[in-house]
Amino acid sequence: MKIAVSSTGKNLEATLDARFGRAAYFVIVDPDTLAFDAVENKQNLNLAQGAGIQAAKTVLQHKADALITGNCGPKAFKVLEAAGIKVYAGVAGRVRDILEQFKKGDLSESREPNVEGHWV
Repeated sequence: MKIAVSSTGKNLEATLDARFGRAAYFVIVDPDTLAFDAVENKQNLNLAQGAGIQAAKTVLQHKADALITGNCGPKAFKVLEAAGIKVYAGVAGRVRDILEQFKKGDLSESREPNVEGHWV
């Protein structure tokens, strides 16, 4: 299993980035071994629109089974849901601690986006 965590930094000690589409990084982690890769998200940081969809595609490309983030809008949520990726939104803290919460079953899977999208 692989979990993508929106992150402000490149490792497990970094803080979760509340912004999914404009997160600085995604830390892609095996929750059992804590082996991870950090993926930069700089291509989406300054997009006028579509950052969430592009970030969702990044998560898909790295074959994550779940996403843990602070906020996930409707367009990104729809892409992730269609791909079968479980979303855990409304989360905060250090990546390592969040993974422990996940492993203990303390995080609730989101059934819908937790923020409104930016509709044009």
